[in-house]
Amino acid sequence: YKPTPLSEKALPDTFVEQISVLYNVPVIYSIVSGDQNGYFVIDPSTGIIRTRKNLTVEHFPVSFNVQATDSSNSNIHNQVTVIVEIIDENDFAPVFPSSLVEEELEENLPATQIVQLKAQDKDAGRNGFLTYGILSGDSLKFRIDEATGILYSTTSFDYEEEATEYQIVVYAEDDGIPEKKRGYCTVVIKIID
Repeated sequence: YKPTPLSEKALPDTFVEQISVLYNVPVIYSIVSGDQNGYFVIDPSTGIIRTRKNLTVEHFPVSFNVQATDSSNSNIHNQVTVIVEIIDENDFAPVFPSSLVEEELEENLPATQIVQLKAQDKDAGRNGFLTYGILSGDSLKFRIDEATGILYSTTSFDYEEEATEYQIVVYAEDDGIPEKKRGYCTVVIKIID
């Protein structure tokens, strides 16, 4: 048996699967091995498996054996394996070490790297895979590498003729399921004479 994967947020008493046998005498169902952490309970008469407690992603998948035993003769029985997987939910949004970063940039430089922004996400797998982008600010004068988080200028600046300070709001977005989450950071770039 391979039931539909459960959410890691499944509550205790969530339906998992119903085991059934083709047998003309009533049977008694029991979990006989494999569920070391005690996540599951089976109804001895119906064969319905439910969760017993909250699930921990790191322990899954779980493979356990269910036995059906003849109710009048315990020497007659059969076993089947049940493999339960869970879906890791997107629990956390990316977080930058600081919500405000200040950088100086000399005027008259060609397009150059300014700063590498690095967010952290406590989720694993695709829920923790980050891409970067610019939410607001002068996106003609700046660009960000979506994979590395490196912020670049795309032009040179003239201290006397242009603005001497720019604010760019950068985001880090995870590839989460069921929804993507974002974290934000404001970068203040001061042009130096």
